[in-house]
Amino acid sequence: MKSAPDLAPIEDLDRNILTLCKHINAATYELLVLIREFDERAGWLKCGLKNCAEWLAYRCDFSMTTALEKVRVAHALKTLPGICEAFASGELSYSKVRALTRVANKGNEEDLLVFALRSTATHVAERCCELRCGSEDSIDSAARAFANRSLRVRRDPHRHTMTITVALPLDMGELIEKALDKARDDEVLEVPDITDTSWSARQADAFVNMLGTYLSGNDNNTQGNDNYLVTVHVDQSALAGGEGRSALPIESVKRLCCDSHAVVITEDDKGTPLSIGRKSRIVPTALQRAVRARDHNRCTFPGCHNKRFLHYHHIQHWSNGGETSLENLMLLCTKHHTLVHEGGFRIEKDFQDRWSFLRPDGIAVPEFGYSAMDTIDENLYPEGIRSEVLEIPPAGGLLYGAENKVTELPPPVYIH
Repeated sequence: MKSAPDLAPIEDLDRNILTLCKHINAATYELLVLIREFDERAGWLKCGLKNCAEWLAYRCDFSMTTALEKVRVAHALKTLPGICEAFASGELSYSKVRALTRVANKGNEEDLLVFALRSTATHVAERCCELRCGSEDSIDSAARAFANRSLRVRRDPHRHTMTITVALPLDMGELIEKALDKARDDEVLEVPDITDTSWSARQADAFVNMLGTYLSGNDNNTQGNDNYLVTVHVDQSALAGGEGRSALPIESVKRLCCDSHAVVITEDDKGTPLSIGRKSRIVPTALQRAVRARDHNRCTFPGCHNKRFLHYHHIQHWSNGGETSLENLMLLCTKHHTLVHEGGFRIEKDFQDRWSFLRPDGIAVPEFGYSAMDTIDENLYPEGIRSEVLEIPPAGGLLYGAENKVTELPPPVYIH
């Protein structure tokens, strides 16, 4: 039997790691001194490069961002003897030195060095950032940040996704984040079950809901405009359930067309527009009021009480001949509207001629939740045992009743 190898004590590992980090800090200082001298002597010209950062990226396998920062710090250290001494002895890490060289000068070097030696790299970076923002140079930085604000959109038709990248000054970005937090928290209060959804997905839902509220005509945006109209190209045959082309998954198109502004463009098999209709499929205001009154202004999906982000769903889609009428409309929240169109759920008439929801496996979703009988597998429990298991125990005797009613299944019978 092999014995376990002797493990070094944790204290020794701690000490060895700390010693090695000090050596790395000192070696990094020596590297920066050499880089500064190499740059001052324009050694990078021998390789036909533009500057020292390009040479570092070429010879030392640094990224250009890292190379530029190494060159900047190397030259900044030339006028900071106190920080150089602490860096050369290994007391200061490169992370701290990189932050200090952005704000340190002859007047504040000593105070910053004392603070850096007794603080973490995170605190040093925060202090240096505050000093930069408190100087007149920050005005230029703020102007550059504002001038460089941008928003980029990249579509990925193969994954049916769109990536939106926004670059904003910090103050504007903080405002966006607060708005997203509020929209997300408001939705969680209305729909508690989405707490199981990931944080990033909830942020995305909040973003879409914010924009949807704005474009729906609330507040000051009361007039429609074709400049803000999304046009989706789809063949009529595909909407009707046959073969055809569509710019989005067909069920997504049907969901969007339920109560959105849709421009119907009829195309031939070559994609040539044959006719362009008007905006249609919009539920009139009077009919909206009737649907909301009938459905008590909340989602009609069983168990859902959401009263926000509601959509007017055509039970029989208009592409299949469904009318925009009170009998063919119901209120669904964003989540359940998506489940009906893209999640496999169906809406059908029951034996009492009332609309009922069916799960993807065909099982009806009960209006008031599942009963205890629904949780028992009929193949495991014979009818007699099943009735005993489901018998309701007397008040206060739940545990006692369960202990007396639980009956083991009979042993299996083997056929020889």
